[in-house]
Amino acid sequence: MTSTIARPIPDAPREAGPGTPRREPRLRALDGLRLVAALMVAAYHYGGRGGAVTEAWGSSPKVQFPTLHAFFAYGCLGVQVFFVISGFVICMSGWGRSLTSFFASRASRLLPAYWAAVVLVTAVFALPVVAYDAVSPSDALVNLTMLQQPLGVDRVLGVCWTLWAEIRFYALFALCVVLPGASRRRVILFCALWTLAAAIAQGADEPLLDLVLMPEYAPFFVGGIGLYLVHRDRRDACAWGVVGVSWLIGQHHAVRELWHAPSADAFSNRTSLGIVLVVTFGFVAVAAIALGWLNRVNWRWLTVAGALTYPFYLVHEHLGWVVIHALHRDLGLASAETFALTVASMLLLAWLLHRGVEKPLTPRLRAALSGRR
Repeated sequence: MTSTIARPIPDAPREAGPGTPRREPRLRALDGLRLVAALMVAAYHYGGRGGAVTEAWGSSPKVQFPTLHAFFAYGCLGVQVFFVISGFVICMSGWGRSLTSFFASRASRLLPAYWAAVVLVTAVFALPVVAYDAVSPSDALVNLTMLQQPLGVDRVLGVCWTLWAEIRFYALFALCVVLPGASRRRVILFCALWTLAAAIAQGADEPLLDLVLMPEYAPFFVGGIGLYLVHRDRRDACAWGVVGVSWLIGQHHAVRELWHAPSADAFSNRTSLGIVLVVTFGFVAVAAIALGWLNRVNWRWLTVAGALTYPFYLVHEHLGWVVIHALHRDLGLASAETFALTVASMLLLAWLLHRGVEKPLTPRLRAALSGRR
């Protein structure tokens, strides 16, 4: 995902035609929010759940973080925050683009770091000293296509399920908005129809409709799209309506999926109020950026933070387990030190992937897919 830098919001923006992309300055606050969402997910993976991370620590994260683990459990909602940001950014980047340009932009943004992460995690997990099993060579090759989930193939990267949701969103937006040409009316119609169709799919309980329309995630993407329309014109009542309805439905799905009754057998106990508050934070934070309230948050280092978010998100989970095991169980470092050093090492690895893979390959892949030399 790409992002932008804030500027004054015009009261009456001009519509951009399909051949005249709207140039946006970079919203550095959005870059910062992306990193916050990624760190939320990392906190969840390192200290907010059981499973493989328990093996990495040698005991339950409840023992390692007796107080913080209850807060880390909410970190999984960083994904919903990502989806709101994605709706905003994809609408912004797709406005005025041709279908070829949109496809080239998305593919060149996602694939280089993703390919590198798949190869790196597969190679590390194949080392004899690593305690985790690598997927089969055949499955690892399928993972390079990003289609492992619908094909029923074992995942190399645990977080890639979110990329599958992103790809389906890109396809819907490309076919319904980018291909015919983006306009305010068309975007609002797309938001309204997707929201209605997703609700119908939820009620129909039909797997194919669920697969295409993503009822549990659609409100977050649609809400982000509505917030981009607010960014273009803060007085757009229809856009605010899209945002409000999306928040109402989105918090419902988040509570429905992530809340469970308190139980001694459950690893975590997220309250419905806590889930609603985190979802609200995501919508309000993107709204503040859309309205220009965070224009002063324009520090240059946030651009770097935004650039590191995607490669960090890809590698932090599985490779983080390896680092936690080495620091905590092999070297005997304390839990807090291990947590901090693991996050720092994954950020350093993300920087290396950005500099060594994304910077040289992204523009070349974009040019090749666009048909340019």
